[in-house]
Amino acid sequence: MTNTSEKPDFMSEVAIDRPEVLAHYPVIHYQPIHWGEMDAFNHLNNVVYYRYSESARIGYLHALDMFDGSMVTVLAQSSCQYLHPVTYPDTLLLGVRCQRLGNTSIAMEYSYYSTAQNKIVATADAVVVRLDSDGKGKLPWTTEERARLLALEAKFGHTPEF
Repeated sequence: MTNTSEKPDFMSEVAIDRPEVLAHYPVIHYQPIHWGEMDAFNHLNNVVYYRYSESARIGYLHALDMFDGSMVTVLAQSSCQYLHPVTYPDTLLLGVRCQRLGNTSIAMEYSYYSTAQNKIVATADAVVVRLDSDGKGKLPWTTEERARLLALEAKFGHTPEF
C-alpha cells in the first residue's frame, strides 16, 4: 500500500493501491478512524460502521452521476457483520458495489478493509429504494441509469444479480 494520507473522502475508479480482496468493488471509500469514534472497550463503535457505509453509498451514487440532489432515495434495510475489532489508529477502505439491481431498488454490498490489519474486518449490506420527487411512490431506474451502473460494475469484473 502507498501513503494514502492525502486521499479525498471517497474514491471511485482512481489509481489507489487496492488490496486484491477489493479488486471487484468499483468504488473504494477511504475512511480514517478518529479517536472519538471508539467505544468503552476502545473498539470502533458499532454505529460508526453505518455512517461509513452511508458515505461509501453516496460515493457510489456520485460515481454513477446519480447524486445531484434531484434523486430521492430511502434506505429500506441495512445490516453489518463485525468480523474483527477495529481500533485507533487505523484507516478503512470500504469497497462498495451493487449486489442486486431491482426495478426500483439497489441492494448494496460493503467490505470494510483495515489497512492496519490487512484484512476484511466487517461486511455489510443495504437496500436503497428510489422514490418519486414527492417521496410517496417508487420510481424505476431509467434504462440509462441501469446501463451506467452495469458498465461501472463490469469495469471491475462484477455483474450484479437482477
